[in-house]
Amino acid sequence: MRSTSPIHRSAAIALLGLAALLPSIAMAASPASPSAHDNAAIVRAAFDAWRDGRGSVFDLLADDVEWTVAGTSPVSGVYRSRQAFLDQAVAPITARLATPIVPEVQHVVAQGDAVVVLWQGTATARDGGTYRNHYAWHMQLEGGHIVRVVAFLDTWALAELME
Repeated sequence: MRSTSPIHRSAAIALLGLAALLPSIAMAASPASPSAHDNAAIVRAAFDAWRDGRGSVFDLLADDVEWTVAGTSPVSGVYRSRQAFLDQAVAPITARLATPIVPEVQHVVAQGDAVVVLWQGTATARDGGTYRNHYAWHMQLEGGHIVRVVAFLDTWALAELME
């Protein structure tokens, strides 16, 4: 049987204590990044501003955002910049509307840099009809800006609007 001296035992305990502290030290040394709670609050505030006519979630988009509209609709696809997304996806939709889409958020779920928002949007179409859609947006944030989105929606309702 091998015995350890009190010095070796003390050194081992000190090393274990240091190892336990390493994750905390690493986090303290890394630049501060918004928490999931902060990211959820940023996104919720943007939706609130959009609902109140004071801006939109699109104000949070990074210039090099990658936005994917899932499904098969006239605007489904992958857009690799803020400007491309606004020009090729948002503009054709808003051109068919007499009023802005008013969002109503049902749920916001955040984990790390990911935020998922389930929401409904309602607007009046240029033909006088009601445009209503349900959305699920999975967003990734970095430094308070949205850098990646996969947007799920009722593509049938969108296709009807775009006819």
